[in-house]
Amino acid sequence: MRLVILDNYDLASEWAAKYICNCIVKFKPGQDRYFSLGLPTGSTPLGCYKKLIEYHKSGNLSFKYVKTFNMDEYVGLPRNHPESYHSYMWNNFFKHVDIDPNNAHILDGNAEDLQAECDAFEKKIKEAGGIDLFVGGPDGHIAFNEPGSSLVSRTRLKTLAMDTILANAKYFDGDLSKVPTMALTVGVGTVMDAREVMILITGAHKAFALYKAIEEGVNHMWTVSAFQQHPRTIFVCDEDATLELRVKTVKYFKGLMHVHNKLVDPLYSMTEEN
Repeated sequence: MRLVILDNYDLASEWAAKYICNCIVKFKPGQDRYFSLGLPTGSTPLGCYKKLIEYHKSGNLSFKYVKTFNMDEYVGLPRNHPESYHSYMWNNFFKHVDIDPNNAHILDGNAEDLQAECDAFEKKIKEAGGIDLFVGGPDGHIAFNEPGSSLVSRTRLKTLAMDTILANAKYFDGDLSKVPTMALTVGVGTVMDAREVMILITGAHKAFALYKAIEEGVNHMWTVSAFQQHPRTIFVCDEDATLELRVKTVKYFKGLMHVHNKLVDPLYSMTEEN
């Protein structure tokens, strides 16, 4: 496990975007060799997406041979609803790059058979050869794997916790009756199967989540903690997100960044099994 600490949100977003860019470029994707990328939604990855769009428009990055798999989608929300994750991804990322729409996989929360939709999503990931890099931006849970979720879970239908519904009300004019109460989500096990996982955690309001993610033991009440057991996990955070960490923890990881200078450079490749 690695923890990369940057001064602020913008620098953390840029570091993450450069890391993703480097992973894709080094992979050398082509017509018979697609790079598979797992992607999150929410406010945290927006800065990262903006940077990836910049790299694409400058000619340094192509998504022509990239397949993406999004973490989750609300159930019952029309695809063209402004708060659907379909709308989020297309408005904030996909329409600005050269990805083939057929290669941008997002769960269908309006499918007639939701379980079949989840099973088909897992099958698509398997047919793509698995996920090369799964990016997440949690607040203690990964995707909609709410507290108490199984740490070996697969893509499935989940009922949202009341805390999640209340937190999401701001996106629906503060009207709880408009907030979806169910969602389709990849499982913790689905993300754990990825060859590499990168978790973005920024802001003082995410500090407790980062603390639970790396300083305490693995706990299904904080599903992001499961990635302590992944052989290739990298947490990318800003200074504000470290406020709940022990001083010696912050000093330890910052010390690694100085000892291994390449660690603060997104061109660094995690060659070690951690």
